Amino acid sequence: MCGRFALDVSADALAEIFAASAPDTEAEPALARPRYNVCPTQVVLTICSDGARRAVPMRWGFLPHWYTAPTDGPLIINARSETIAEKPAFRAACRERRCLIPASGFYEWRASDPKPKTPFYFHAPDHPVFAFAGIWQTWRVEGYDAVDTCAIVTCEANDAMRPIHHRLPVVIQPESWGLWLGEEGKGAARLMHAVPDDFFALHEVGRAVSSARSDGPALIEPLNPA
Repeated sequence: MCGRFALDVSADALAEIFAASAPDTEAEPALARPRYNVCPTQVVLTICSDGARRAVPMRWGFLPHWYTAPTDGPLIINARSETIAEKPAFRAACRERRCLIPASGFYEWRASDPKPKTPFYFHAPDHPVFAFAGIWQTWRVEGYDAVDTCAIVTCEANDAMRPIHHRLPVVIQPESWGLWLGEEGKGAARLMHAVPDDFFALHEVGRAVSSARSDGPALIEPLNPA
């Protein structure tokens, strides 16, 4: 799964990287600064396309249309690639509303540890910014403001991730961004697989990241640099 990530690139720089229109950072000030502990229910930057690419702020936490309130059911931050096309919550979004969710790294806690679990930071040495596969949906319910919501697609872990966790976020490579965004016809389903084992590097980090109130570049520093 993916429950926390980092993004240390400005919104304007991301718009340039993804050839997208820039978001309104005055309306969403958090998007204008580096973030080292992006948490569920917070606003994240996504890249969408309706013929032209747009950088769009969304709530990380997908809300199915039948939820009558944001807390009406489980918090959905991930969607399993194996069942995404079949689940009622996701199948329309999987066909029609795919997005990219930029990141510079993400955290995972070793599942086999007793509590408190050990956090690790994953980053891509050859890709300072990469893109998670995402799906999105606008949630509209009477009594609430309409909100764009998203989830990160996950797949079975590769060999590098498996000692830490059994799931891995799906990463869309730059040459496939257009296909995932629906700009290049059909075939996006074949993109939902694990990256090669050497794509990510990882190191243990301090447990401060476990608090949603924590932020700052110290969170991604190796716990034992030697």
